Amino acid sequence: LRRSTMAAARVAMWVACVLAMAAACQGRLRVGYYKRKCAPAEYVVRAVVGNAVRQNPGVGAGIVRMFFHDCFVQGCDASVLLDPTAANPQPEKLGPPNFPSLRGFEVIDAAKAAVEKACPGVVSCADIIAFAARDASFFLSGGGISYRIPAGRLDGRVSLANETLAFLPPPVFNLTQLVASFQAKGLDADDMVTLSGAHTIGRSHCSSFADRLSPPSDMDPGLAAALRSKCPASPNFTDDPTVAQDAVTPDRMDRQYYRNVLDRKVLFDSDAALLASRPTAAMVARNAAARGRWERRFARAMVKMGGIEVKTAANGEIRRMCRVVNE
Repeated sequence: LRRSTMAAARVAMWVACVLAMAAACQGRLRVGYYKRKCAPAEYVVRAVVGNAVRQNPGVGAGIVRMFFHDCFVQGCDASVLLDPTAANPQPEKLGPPNFPSLRGFEVIDAAKAAVEKACPGVVSCADIIAFAARDASFFLSGGGISYRIPAGRLDGRVSLANETLAFLPPPVFNLTQLVASFQAKGLDADDMVTLSGAHTIGRSHCSSFADRLSPPSDMDPGLAAALRSKCPASPNFTDDPTVAQDAVTPDRMDRQYYRNVLDRKVLFDSDAALLASRPTAAMVARNAAARGRWERRFARAMVKMGGIEVKTAANGEIRRMCRVVNE
């Protein structure tokens, strides 16, 4: 009995150590972080996001993209929300990958205002983005993507437009570049293929794929012809229409993206690049074939991404307003 008790104690200590290490890796994030600090927080954010997505599914797509663009630059710290100021006229939101295409800022503002009304000064803007991206995924997938995400992030004070070009993978990246870009943030090739599935929703400017519309191109000829009828030959800032990234189910998060990749009916070089290696092509095929597989993997990848470079008290804060740092 004594031996079994000692063995159980060792197992308990081992589990505690593993959990402690996981907490450290996640920057002390934990599920239910606001349970005592601000119990309504997650419910308030979900209500705001649900209302916004029902009115305009495209805003939901923008919020999912916002989470990715926030986490890859300066970590998941809401630095993407900061407005330009005299001291910093070029924050992230004005970087080429974000302006003018990134959207959903007004939804985050509304969620922050509602949360502040319930619990002033408690919930970070970074956590609100993480909750909002999860909730947008839930509504856009018809409940197929559902997960709990750890919280406890702090808001950053640094936001630089030129870092968006340094860290956000552009649509022209090849497979090697994509894998390296994700590895730099602690994500592997499977995470990269999984998170690329977010291209099942949203719209893209013609300028992001115009180079693929003229032969020789590996794009499906029928899709290329359809896109040429919608896009100018030389898109520019004043003439750059948008098209759905997934023409089959444009407003629903589902595995259709992977079927499109296999059929070569995707917009970006970075989408087509997923077929450039046997392992990533196999990942695409599995996601396309198995109902619910991608949705589960996407949920796990979003949680993993949400732990990138979390701020501490030394370099973070809880902003009173998401668009400006505290004085």
